[in-house]
Amino acid sequence: MDLEAFAEISKLKHRYTRALDTKDWSVFRETLLPEATATYGEHLGFEDRDALCSFMEITLGPHVLTEHLCGQPEIDVHGDTATGVWVLADTVIIPEDGMLLRGSAFYHDRYARNENGEWRISHTGYERTYEMVIALADVPSFQLTSNRWAAMEITPESA
Repeated sequence: MDLEAFAEISKLKHRYTRALDTKDWSVFRETLLPEATATYGEHLGFEDRDALCSFMEITLGPHVLTEHLCGQPEIDVHGDTATGVWVLADTVIIPEDGMLLRGSAFYHDRYARNENGEWRISHTGYERTYEMVIALADVPSFQLTSNRWAAMEITPESA
């Protein structure tokens, strides 16, 4: 087993989820090869990095709070390529829509070294084991007591 590659790929996947949740779109973009593809569930697919990053920036902007936790990696390295399976637990809160989504899935990723020898995601995607949506109005005690983006002025240019 290539423990160095295993550690680098694990760090890459964690950087991917951190960038997604902190909305650091330049870091998110850097985790992916330009030709990277993605398939999330049955209905959402992307043919390249630009399409994926654009969608994420618009859909998961500062109006959406997310938490993506990935663990239990199963990574197989084959020279300069690798595959990985990760368990995902995610939470999505959309305050303005009064919605809370919780779910679990298994990511099935492919990785490749870029021209600088750094591991990048060449394909990512997941299959849900479950997903549930709760109307925040159905949880009378719900209070959002902290929101990193609440103080931001959201304009079309900053969204």
